[in-house]
Amino acid sequence: MGKKKTKAPLPILPEGVSIIDTHCHLDMLSTGEDIAQIINRAAANGVGAIVTVGINIESSDKAVNIAAQYDSVFATVGVHPHNVLELQNDSYAALEKLCSRNKVVAYGEIGLDYVRQYAPQTLQREHFARQVSLAKKMSLPLVIHDREAHEDILHLLAQEAPFPAGGVMHCFSGDWDFARNILELGFNISIPGVVTFNKAAALQEVARKIPLNRMILETDAPFLAPEPLRGKRNTPELMLYTAMKIAELRAVSLEAVARATTENALKLFKIPRI
Repeated sequence: MGKKKTKAPLPILPEGVSIIDTHCHLDMLSTGEDIAQIINRAAANGVGAIVTVGINIESSDKAVNIAAQYDSVFATVGVHPHNVLELQNDSYAALEKLCSRNKVVAYGEIGLDYVRQYAPQTLQREHFARQVSLAKKMSLPLVIHDREAHEDILHLLAQEAPFPAGGVMHCFSGDWDFARNILELGFNISIPGVVTFNKAAALQEVARKIPLNRMILETDAPFLAPEPLRGKRNTPELMLYTAMKIAELRAVSLEAVARATTENALKLFKIPRI
């Protein structure tokens, strides 16, 4: 019999070094565990801040309310392309009001999803453009969702450029050529746990090549848990596996990845220093 495969232990950050989960859905995680427990466990493993992300008006309101309860949590507001059928003209007034709440650090996640297409592509593009305009009006960085819509994403962003508040391509899924175009627009690139998967060669190339000062990290929890917990429920502290993989790909230390990506997140989202 072969030896039973053991799970790699969670990487440990040096004392005094922290990391930021820039994209997490705490309202979804709360169905399986108390939010305070999730945040405390993350903090115990060096996750100094969490950005919890809205995907429609209801979840954006939840995100803002969660952020108000915890010092280390910040919120985004926005309507995901899966949910744009819910939007009416008066929805934008509600979204603008949410953007004005305390601890809202970005607008999103918004964008285009041509894989599942819960909404027609034309409607997705219309509301993506309208939400980009609202984000610019509110001087908030953008958090962009893109699945197999690279060309249209670039076209719409080019039309709306420049972006003084910046933004991030969340859960990056493109190749190096697409990454270069995104960087040229002034956006950061967010690397998820997918980078730890064996067949993620394109994302691993991106993680090796993009400037470290333009990279941030995320879990997208409860989705996309990294190896060695792929397929399981993702939580913020598991991002350390992602950071370690990036350190290996770039032949640098875990500390270097943590420090750089934390600084980038603090700058982009204007989060108070941890």
